[in-house]
Amino acid sequence: MYATPQPFSRLAGKLLTATFMGAALFMQPAPAQAMSSGGGGSSPAPSTPAPAPASGPSCSTKTTQSACVAVDKCWWKSSSNQCKTKRNSGLIQNDKLYAQGHLLAKTGAYEKAIAILKTADQSDPNVLNMLGYSYRKNGDLKTAIGYYKTALSINPDFVLAREYLGEGYVKAGRLDLAKLELEQIGKRCGKGCKEYVELAAVIAGTDTATW
Repeated sequence: MYATPQPFSRLAGKLLTATFMGAALFMQPAPAQAMSSGGGGSSPAPSTPAPAPASGPSCSTKTTQSACVAVDKCWWKSSSNQCKTKRNSGLIQNDKLYAQGHLLAKTGAYEKAIAILKTADQSDPNVLNMLGYSYRKNGDLKTAIGYYKTALSINPDFVLAREYLGEGYVKAGRLDLAKLELEQIGKRCGKGCKEYVELAAVIAGTDTATW
């Protein structure tokens, strides 16, 4: 009852088969990720981002007030003579209040204009200048001059405010101060600009300032 030993050739065949199977396991190719981490692999090219859509005309490229305000999304910052993008409803609301006050002042409704303009941005030189205009036309020269000076402290190159201030000085009998403003206007926009011509005529007594 002992097991009959297997022939030597059959045992040798089984050993040879096991040897070949073990060798095959060591010869399996490395995973693609491992190969790419070595020196010979190549990483996939990054995808190119899609170009950003055009955003329309840029406010920063507008160098004049007329070109700036012609674009709905832009507003003109007089204190720095720059065209800015409207970023919130406050700026739009200020524009509306200024436009209403300006129209009232130019049609002679000075007290209504003052009431409207006082609710607008009091750091806007355009608003301050129109407040000065309304007070001056309503007979309050002292208050008017104060508003003009405040507007000019924010934007010294605001020649319309200088022209209105000069007219106020003429009405107050201070031709010397009016001539100083005329000189400043001439330095900033030349003797041919509207503000210079208008104030020069008021000083000379040949014009009563229609605007």
